[in-house]
Amino acid sequence: MTTTKRRTGPTPELVPQPEPITPITRNPGMPLDLDWVREVHINRSAVERRAATLITRRTVKKEWQAAWLLRAITCIDLTTLAGDDTPGNVLRLCAKARQPVRQDLLEALGVGDLDLKVGAVCIYHNLVPVAIEALRGSDIPVAAVSTGFPAGQNPFEQKLDEITASVKAGAAEIDIVISRAHVLTGNWQALYDEVKAFRAACGDAHMKTILATHELATLRNVGMASLVCMMAGADFIKTSTGKEPVNATLQVGVVMVRAIRDYCERTGYKVGFKPAGGIRSAKQSLDWLILMKEELGNEWLSNTLFRLGASGLLSDIERQLSYFVTGHYAAAYYNPMV
Repeated sequence: MTTTKRRTGPTPELVPQPEPITPITRNPGMPLDLDWVREVHINRSAVERRAATLITRRTVKKEWQAAWLLRAITCIDLTTLAGDDTPGNVLRLCAKARQPVRQDLLEALGVGDLDLKVGAVCIYHNLVPVAIEALRGSDIPVAAVSTGFPAGQNPFEQKLDEITASVKAGAAEIDIVISRAHVLTGNWQALYDEVKAFRAACGDAHMKTILATHELATLRNVGMASLVCMMAGADFIKTSTGKEPVNATLQVGVVMVRAIRDYCERTGYKVGFKPAGGIRSAKQSLDWLILMKEELGNEWLSNTLFRLGASGLLSDIERQLSYFVTGHYAAAYYNPMV
C-alpha cells in the first residue's frame, strides 16, 4: 500500500502580489505621432537572444512555482471560440472560471479561502447573455471578441455595430482585431483612426486590441502597430487571435512589452498586455510571467495589466498543482478539460 504525502504549500502571502500602487488611470490615447512610430527599429537577433534567456536562465521551483501558478490562474482569460460552441459549453466554462482549481487542492496548498478565480471569460458575442447570467455575482468580467474576429475583413460600420451590440449585452471587455492591411501598407493614419473609433464604440468597456502578429510580416511592424494602437487608446495590446498558424511567441512578446514600457515612460499611462494562442502548459505561463516581471515590473503581475488568453492551459496548471501536493500526477479525469 502506498501513502500520499501532502507537501507544504504556499500561504496566501506567498502568492506573488504586485507592490501597492495607485489605481490605474485608463489610457486615454493621444494624437498620432508618426515621428515616434517611424523611430521604431528592432534588432531581431537581440530580441531572439533575450527571449531565449527567459526560458534557460530563469526558473521557479517548489512552493514558489505553486504560488506563481496560482497567480497565473488569476490572469487567465478562459476562452472558448469554436464553431461548435453551445450554451452548455459556455455554462461549463463559467463554472470552471468560478472554481478553477479543485477545492481539496486549494485546501492542501493552504489557500482554501483565497477566492481564486480567473481574470475573465472570453466568448463570441451571441453567447454573452449566457455567460453574463452564469457569472452573476462573481465579479468575473465577460469579454467578447468583435470587429469581424478573427480575420477582421468585415465592413467598418458592421464592426462598430458588433462592438455596440456586445457592450449592450453586458460585455465588460471587447477584444477587437485590427485591419492587418493598414499595417502591411504602412497606412498608420488609417490604423489609428480605426482603433480610435473602436475605442469610442467600446465606451466604458475595456478594449483589447489584437494585432495578429504572425500576419504583420516583421517585428518592426509589430512594434509600430503596438505604438499606434496605444496612441489610439487601447487598454491592452494582444498578440494573436489564436487562429493564426503561429500565435503568441516570446520574441513578439519582447517587442510588444517594450513598446508598452516606452509608451508608459513617455506618457505616464500603463497599457496591459495579453499573449494568446498556443499557451497550453504551466511552464509557458511561468515564462510569460517572468517576461512581465523583468521587462515591466511587479505592477504588470496582476490581471488589471496582464492576461493570458487560453483554453487548455488551466488543466495543465491544475495538474502541476496536484503533483506539488501529492507527489504524482493525477489521472486525467481528476482534472477534466475545461
